[in-house]
Amino acid sequence: MNSATPANDPLRHVGVITKLMDKQFRVPGTGFRFGLDGLIGLIPGAGDVTTFAVSCYLLTIMARNGASGYVMARMVLNVVLDMLIGAIPFVGDLFDFAFKANSRNLRLMQEHYVEGRHRGSAWKVILPVLLVLLLLMIGMVWLIYRVLSSLF
Repeated sequence: MNSATPANDPLRHVGVITKLMDKQFRVPGTGFRFGLDGLIGLIPGAGDVTTFAVSCYLLTIMARNGASGYVMARMVLNVVLDMLIGAIPFVGDLFDFAFKANSRNLRLMQEHYVEGRHRGSAWKVILPVLLVLLLLMIGMVWLIYRVLSSLF
């Protein structure tokens, strides 16, 4: 008999929160599921911050319970992608309903524990992510420069 509860079984705890955030509700007559992530994300600004905080909490639990550097890098990439695209008005809201970063991360963690996949160094994920972030920062600086130079 398994007496594990979500509070003392980290993977199950993450599963419960992930279901609530990504797949709690179903559109009647379809197989499409969504959760609080998509709904809360509809609140401009505060919704994105709230769902990002929940995703970071889940990442913390997974890191404390033995996720490899490679798995953590992939999970962080999912959360950052969800945050960046989710912050775009309207498009980001649709993306939040479809992408389901927490479910992707839970699947990665289950594969890591159960199948023994995703071991090794995180650098093969981190370096491209850092390069993309650097390019985004350069693009933002360029865009701000162009806007300010056209105004003045």
